[in-house]
Amino acid sequence: MRQMRTDQIGRTRTVASDRGRDKTKLNARDRLRARATALDLNTGSATDYRLAALALIAGWVAMTWPWLSGAVTIPWDAKAQFLPQIQFLAQSIARGESPFWNPYVFAGMPQIADPQSMIFSPPFLLLALVNGQPSAWAVDVTALLAQLVGGLALMLWFFDRRWHWAGALIAALVFCFGASMAWRLQHTGQVLSLAYWPMALVCLDRAIDRQSRAYGLALGVVMACLILGRDQVALLCIYLLAAYGLWRVCASDNVWPTLRGSFVPLSLGALLCLALIAVPLILTTLHVAGSNRPAIDLDGAGRGSLHPALLLTVLMPQVFGAAGRMEDYWGPPSFAWRDTGLYIAQNMGQVYLGLIPLLLILIALIRGQFFARDIRFFSAAFVFVLLYALGWYTPVFQLIYSVLPGVSLYRRPADATFVIGAFGAILAGYAVHRLFDRPWDKFGEETIIIIGGAIVAALVTALALGLHLDRVQRLGAPLLIAMLCLIAAIAALHYAKARIALEPWHAALALAAITAGDLAWNNGPNTSSALPPATYDAMNPATKNDTVVRLKSLAATSTSDTRRDRIELLGLGFHWPNVSMSQGLENTLGYNPLRLKAYSLATGAGDHIGMPADRKLSALMPSYRSRLADLLGLRYIAAGAPIESVDPAIRPGDLSLIAKSPAAWIYENPRALPRVLFPKAARGVDFDALMRTGQWPDFDPFKTVLIDGQQGAVHTSLGAAINAPHTTRIVAYRNTEVVIETNSGSGGFVVLADLAHPWWFAEVDGQPAPILTANVLFRAVDVPAGRHTVRFEFRPIRGAIAQLIQHKK
Repeated sequence: MRQMRTDQIGRTRTVASDRGRDKTKLNARDRLRARATALDLNTGSATDYRLAALALIAGWVAMTWPWLSGAVTIPWDAKAQFLPQIQFLAQSIARGESPFWNPYVFAGMPQIADPQSMIFSPPFLLLALVNGQPSAWAVDVTALLAQLVGGLALMLWFFDRRWHWAGALIAALVFCFGASMAWRLQHTGQVLSLAYWPMALVCLDRAIDRQSRAYGLALGVVMACLILGRDQVALLCIYLLAAYGLWRVCASDNVWPTLRGSFVPLSLGALLCLALIAVPLILTTLHVAGSNRPAIDLDGAGRGSLHPALLLTVLMPQVFGAAGRMEDYWGPPSFAWRDTGLYIAQNMGQVYLGLIPLLLILIALIRGQFFARDIRFFSAAFVFVLLYALGWYTPVFQLIYSVLPGVSLYRRPADATFVIGAFGAILAGYAVHRLFDRPWDKFGEETIIIIGGAIVAALVTALALGLHLDRVQRLGAPLLIAMLCLIAAIAALHYAKARIALEPWHAALALAAITAGDLAWNNGPNTSSALPPATYDAMNPATKNDTVVRLKSLAATSTSDTRRDRIELLGLGFHWPNVSMSQGLENTLGYNPLRLKAYSLATGAGDHIGMPADRKLSALMPSYRSRLADLLGLRYIAAGAPIESVDPAIRPGDLSLIAKSPAAWIYENPRALPRVLFPKAARGVDFDALMRTGQWPDFDPFKTVLIDGQQGAVHTSLGAAINAPHTTRIVAYRNTEVVIETNSGSGGFVVLADLAHPWWFAEVDGQPAPILTANVLFRAVDVPAGRHTVRFEFRPIRGAIAQLIQHKK
């Protein structure tokens, strides 16, 4: 009985305890709901945010309509570099071929390892999967949609932080259309990298706040996309995201519970990220090690710094004439301002965020609002990226260069202007949030005086620079436009300030409309971001461009069982070097800052060949009348100037002028050799010495192949008779597979004039066979007498593993 009574009392106490806990939980939920409701009164409901997102989409459509309508297209690198890469990816997939090796530039490139190949870019990979012939318009729209998605993600992040929806709208407008996101829209990869940043912020915060494994995994996916951008914007975003995650944990009220709760979600995300990036990053690392630029020294990086004078563009975007012609631009560096030692484009220093965002940032800064706990990290991060962008103009960059891994791989700290725009957008949005959160606060005379003084100081500096460089006459229009925009911004702030408390939508839309109009006018279509689509007609797969049509016809006509003639696009304009990728022409040159080192040394191939003067010949290829040009199978040269002006060593009769199009002189090299040869003998030569001296030994490539080895050594293939008859033909030629059939009465060497690379493997009749480096750059396989099938396959993962094993040994 006593035991029963004790149990009953225990159960009663347990029930009472459970009820107490339930009541505590209910009270906690009620308090949280009440707090959220109170916050919604100040920051806006989910419905307000949805309406603000619709306003952003409407503004995005209006502001990007010149591109969406097809009236203009994103120029420069967007076409010269990224469009051909995406077209090659799409065309390869449509043909059922692997895009991992690219035969259309630099006589062949490991495309899978190229950071700018777009193979690992989900938006463009999806485009390539659904569209086998993507147009310039389709690629433009994909990039612009990524920009919009980034802006919407930033609004979602503002919503999660309970910041006012008006701040989220302004922040998203500045993110999408401020600074380099507008002025350097041409750098498609960096645009995507920045677009991933706010998505990563959302996933990181939710993984920590909700202890959510799903968001941890989502963070891993977004981080993988960001890392696989493999550009400097991505590198900065990765470091800043890691710093933000650490700050979130350390700045929380309960550090250890926060750390314990977020450990599993973040660990899962990290593991997933590592799994997604491991192979591409290893391949890129190995490619860089064998490339022309494994690292950039401090001085080389410093030449891409943001000049402090360019900070004037935060107030006057057109002060130096960046939207106009190159010869009219007078900012640092330019024809007018020559003594900087810098090497950056005229659009690289544009950091305009809009005048309403600028004024509100200054107001919040003067009030000390950026020292608040919820924004402090982004205030510090903004200062960090600004100092990074300034490069060698402060001692900070040297420290960063020395300490942070990866920084030495990039040559332009001014790329940080992308990130300056993103953090400027967050600071501007937060300033709007504080304005709407405390509408009764007055700006104050002291604040107005300080801001007015800063504006006057900027105007005086601009005038002083104009006087110094004799460009005062060009300051009239830019200063007038800046003053008109400033007046409009002040008027909008005055209008909004009086209506925030009672008519927040009126106030917010007024600020958003003026900001959008300001950014559309000052950061809108210009020579840096918009040119007529006809400019890039040569990249249209269905083009009627005379030069392209003639070259395709010539290459198709000359193709045979053993021939695949190469072409060279020489000095035809900025966007021409990679046209060969769009049109399926096998080019000896191209446009890419990352190339195979051996090929660059042997041929003199540089980053770019837009101008005739860009063509630098080499010791091994001192002229188009040279042994290497013939071995490459370089048969047709389309030049933007008479070939004699590029190659003074050319003599009459060396090349034949066979056509003249409106854009090019087209020459033929009648000595170009077939793609496949079958010599019977091999001769050992020191290739390093050969590339240094350029002195080829006396040999007949139809009878003898040069193999890297002891100079003077001679080898004849197994039982080969030098004059025995043979037949050789190309059976199949695909991006990553070449099949050749041979039939000979004696052995010989199948010499394929495609670049030797450690990720290519060979088989003879299905059995592995070693690939010999032949004639300095190419591939050869020793084949016995009889009928045989030689298969070359590009297997990057197997090749990379073999390289890593060899390196460990």
